[in-house]
Amino acid sequence: MIMSSSSYTNSPCAACKFLRRKCMPDCIFAPYFPPEEPQKFANVHKIFGASNVSKLLNEVQPNQREDAVNSLAYEAEARIKDPVYGCVGAISVLQRQVIRLQKELDATNADLIRYTCTDITNQDSRRIGEEGGSSLGQSPHEGFYYPSTPWNNDPLGDGYHTGGDNTM
Repeated sequence: MIMSSSSYTNSPCAACKFLRRKCMPDCIFAPYFPPEEPQKFANVHKIFGASNVSKLLNEVQPNQREDAVNSLAYEAEARIKDPVYGCVGAISVLQRQVIRLQKELDATNADLIRYTCTDITNQDSRRIGEEGGSSLGQSPHEGFYYPSTPWNNDPLGDGYHTGGDNTM
């Protein structure tokens, strides 16, 4: 069991001090509401009531009491800040923030893909220019066969020349 600081200093726990009663050695509140944290108990008491918290702590397994008190303290503080929504309001704000950040991340990834594709295209153009001296009239898809068909109107079959100008 967790030893409270009140057992060492003979100072009443925050709950007993708040309730103006003598803090007994077997006080259910002492391990979880030390005298250094009076506001923690004040908030929990204001929202849930000392009697309800005492009943809850007696029903919960001793190894789960600290977590239960931390949850009660968090919810009590959230209820005091936002009486209507409590911690659900904080969760809602965080969910909206996650959605906004996800959209921002998606937009940034789309920009990254666009810039990467642009960079690859620019590198291909430079490479073709280096290989053949001039990139005019050369296909970036050299080695691929693009047949001239009536629907693409490409008389040279190179994928670039369309229309009536057959001169290079």
